[in-house]
Amino acid sequence: MTQIVILPHAEYCPEGAVIEATPGTSICEALLENDIEIEHACDMSCACTTCHVIVREGGASLNPADEDEDDLLDRAWGLTPQSRLSCQAIVAKTNLVVEIPKYSINHAKENH
Repeated sequence: MTQIVILPHAEYCPEGAVIEATPGTSICEALLENDIEIEHACDMSCACTTCHVIVREGGASLNPADEDEDDLLDRAWGLTPQSRLSCQAIVAKTNLVVEIPKYSINHAKENH
């Protein structure tokens, strides 16, 4: 199992968390399986950016982002060089430190 440290997020994980993930699962799946209800408006189909995370440590062990993911990330709030869509970032055997950004661009959630 791979350890994922989730940094504190006011809404989804106020105290932060340390979870275990099976290599081969996405970061999004691991978060949801551990009751961290990260947004995933497109149901993990790589069609939005609501599951955007910043991989602070261990990112080199993840599968490379493909062109579709890179194109979508251009629209993410708070984009950094370590940004990934958690539904596309597949956990390997290296431990990770993940930050969930403060905001997303989920217009449905924001009542637009």
